[in-house]
Amino acid sequence: MSSTPALDQSRGRLWSEISIVLALSLGASAIYSIVSITNRLTRTESLSQQTATLNSSLSTRPTFDLIYQLLGITFDLAPVALVAFLLWNTTKPRLSRLGIDFTRPVRDGLTGVALALAIGIPGIAVYLGGRALGVTVNVVPAALDQFWWTVPVLLLSALRAGITEEVIVIGYLYARLGDLGWGRWQIIISTAILRGTYHLYQGIGAFIGNVAMGLLFGWLYTRYRRVLPLVIAHTLIDAAIFVGYGWALGAFPALLGTTE
Repeated sequence: MSSTPALDQSRGRLWSEISIVLALSLGASAIYSIVSITNRLTRTESLSQQTATLNSSLSTRPTFDLIYQLLGITFDLAPVALVAFLLWNTTKPRLSRLGIDFTRPVRDGLTGVALALAIGIPGIAVYLGGRALGVTVNVVPAALDQFWWTVPVLLLSALRAGITEEVIVIGYLYARLGDLGWGRWQIIISTAILRGTYHLYQGIGAFIGNVAMGLLFGWLYTRYRRVLPLVIAHTLIDAAIFVGYGWALGAFPALLGTTE
């Protein structure tokens, strides 16, 4: 049976909405990452000799550096506000379509911590393995000067990543692709590939590791329909990396330093 014009129009509006949301957020990041990895792979030096910096200084003046950092974090969360607006329920829980209801904060928190521990160590192994194989760039998680606000900004940056990625890639896309009639594994695999793609600027190893993380997070979400544990786990992993990088570089310079 052919679809009706009204249904076709509705599907078209959904695809337009998804395209706009992704163009304002992680879809744009994915495109930039594809260009970045193409640029990196066509250079004379190998991937292992190249560096990607995640949190860098935005001004030589500390006060303005702080202002720019906070503005960047705030505006990066605008697409999250957009998807919350788009999927807002008129009845409680308001954000249930995004997998958010705040009804089990303790359980969600403990689950997030457990996930962070379960993913963090294998993630480090994937990164180091990629560096050893020459398929991952040297990632510098933080290159900020040391000020009173450095650690708080890094923690906010980790929170931004956790909220943006999990609310949009998991909560929003799973809802909208489900509205379009996509199957469970079709959604899990496609969003995991998207997650890996916007990390491609870090190298092939980062792509593989993030696809694996996306598959796990997607499977957990389709089973339990809770985004907060994923946000907490992602935030904790990034916070440990961002804040702990300076110590780790001093303790293990041969592993984490730039290859000469």
